Amino acid sequence: MERIPGLARTHPKLAALLLGVLSAFGFQPFHVWPLGLAAVGAFGWLAWRMPSWQRALLAGWLFGVAHFSVANNWIATAFTYQAEMPAVLGWAAVPLLSLYLALWPALATCAAWLVARRGSLVAFALAFAAMWIAAEWLRSWVFSGYAWGPLSMMLLGPWDRPGLAMALPFVGSYALSGLTAGFAILLADLVRRRRWAGFGLAAIALAALVYLPAGAGREGTLPLTLVQPNLGQDEINDASRFEEQFQRTARLSRPLKPQSHRLVLWPESGIPDYLRDGYPQRYYTQMTAAGDPAFARVRIGHAIGEGSLLLTGMVDLEIATVDGRERAVGAYNAISSIDSAGRLGARYAKAHLVPYGEYLPLRTWLEPLGLSRLVAGTLDFIPGPGPQSYDLGDHGTAGMQICYEIVFSGETVDRANRPDYIFNPSNDGWFGMWGPPQHLAQARMRAAEEGLPVLRSTTTGISAVIDARGVVREHIGRNIADRIDTHVPPPQAPTWFAQLGHWLTLLWAIALLALSLVAMRRSGGYPVKNT
Repeated sequence: MERIPGLARTHPKLAALLLGVLSAFGFQPFHVWPLGLAAVGAFGWLAWRMPSWQRALLAGWLFGVAHFSVANNWIATAFTYQAEMPAVLGWAAVPLLSLYLALWPALATCAAWLVARRGSLVAFALAFAAMWIAAEWLRSWVFSGYAWGPLSMMLLGPWDRPGLAMALPFVGSYALSGLTAGFAILLADLVRRRRWAGFGLAAIALAALVYLPAGAGREGTLPLTLVQPNLGQDEINDASRFEEQFQRTARLSRPLKPQSHRLVLWPESGIPDYLRDGYPQRYYTQMTAAGDPAFARVRIGHAIGEGSLLLTGMVDLEIATVDGRERAVGAYNAISSIDSAGRLGARYAKAHLVPYGEYLPLRTWLEPLGLSRLVAGTLDFIPGPGPQSYDLGDHGTAGMQICYEIVFSGETVDRANRPDYIFNPSNDGWFGMWGPPQHLAQARMRAAEEGLPVLRSTTTGISAVIDARGVVREHIGRNIADRIDTHVPPPQAPTWFAQLGHWLTLLWAIALLALSLVAMRRSGGYPVKNT
C-alpha cells in the first residue's frame, strides 16, 4: 500500500486508466461497489495531486475512457445481431463512443481542480462532487443525451433492498452520483491520513445502508400478469417463426380464472403483427403472423380473456404516397392498450429514440457514406411527444416509457398528470450479460426517484415488478419464458424530486460548491498538496 501513491505519481496516466477500469466493476452485473468506490476515491486523490489544469483534464478524460469502455461493453453485443455490419465493429464502437463520453468526467475533474487547486482534499472532494453532478446532468441531454450508467448506480442495494436508493426521492440520481464521488474521495482522505477509526466507522455505516432490509411494502389491489416470452434476438425478426412466437406469448397470458379483471403486460417487440387498420395489404400479408389486423386484435383479446386489459409494445407505420404508390416512410416504436374485445386504445410513441439504433442522425449526409447500415431495418423511427399518462379506467393511470427511455432521470413522468405506475416494456435481447442488469438497476432508480412502481416486461429478461421504493418485488431471470401473477404495487406521494425535477439536482450542485468554497476559506486558501 505504501508504494501505490508513488506509482500513481510516477505513472499518472496509467493510474487513471486502471482506476477507470476498476470503477466500472462497481456497476451491475458484478456490483463490487466497494471496489468501485475505492477506484473513484483514489482517482480523486490523483486528480487533486495534478500540477496543472491540463494534467487534471487529461487524467479525467483517461479515467472516463476506461470507465465507459468497460461499463458500456454491452453495446458491442448488439452488433452481433446487425446483419449488415461486421460484429467486430462493435468492439470499435464502444471505445469510440467512450472517447466522447469521457469529456464529461474530464470537464468535471478540470473544473474541480480549478476551483479547489489551492485547498485541501476536502475542498476538492466537495468541488468534485458539485462538478460531477453538473457533468452527469449535461451528459443526459447534450447532443440528444446519453444518460446510461450514473455513478450512483453503484450504491443500489440487492434487488430486495433499496440501498442508497432510499436517498433518491430527496436528491435524484445525478446529485446522488456527485455525493457518491465526494464521499469516495473523503474516504480516500481518511486512508491517506491513516484515520483508520473514522474510515472503519464510515465504511460500516455505508455498508449498513446498502444492505438495510427494505421491510414490508404496501400491497396493491390491481391484479397483474406480466409476461416474458423469451423471444431471442436471433429469432425475433424471422417471419417463419412469427406464428410460434405469438402462440408462445398467448399461452403465457391465459387467465387463471374466467372473467379475470387484470392488467396484462407484454414486452417491446412482443407482437409480430401490425395492429392498426389502413396500411397497404402487402404489409399485413408479407410481414406479420395473422395477415389481417382485425383478426390479430381479436385473437389477442381472446388470449387475455374477458375483463383483462393488455398493454403491449408494438410497431406502427407512417404511410405516405411516394411516386404514386402508398408506402411506409417511417415507423413508431409504440405502446397501445387492447381490451378483451380486441379494441385498440390510444398510442404512446417512444420519444427518446436511440441514435444509430432507431434512427440515423443527419441521414442526408451519412447515408451516402454507407452508415445507414448501422440502423436495423430500412425505416427510421419517428419520435413521440414525450412522457404521457393514459387513463385506463379501473386499470389505473399508466405512464409509459419504452426500453432505453427509462434511463433518463427527470424525463419519465408527465408532471401535469401523475400516473399510478410506469410501464416499461423492453427488448434487452440485444445487450448480452452486462446490459440487462444495468437496465434493471436504472429502472429501480426511476421508481425510487418518482415514488412510482415500475413494471418491466422484456423479451428475454430481466422482467420485474418494482415498487415505489426501488425494491424488486418479483422478477424473471434472463432467457426464461415465464409469467408473474401479482398485484401492481401502490404509488407513494410525490417525492421532492417528482415535484422539483432537476432544479433539485442543480440546488445540490450549488450547495456542494458553496461548501467547497467554505472549506477553502477554512484551510486558508494555501497549497496543502504536499501533506
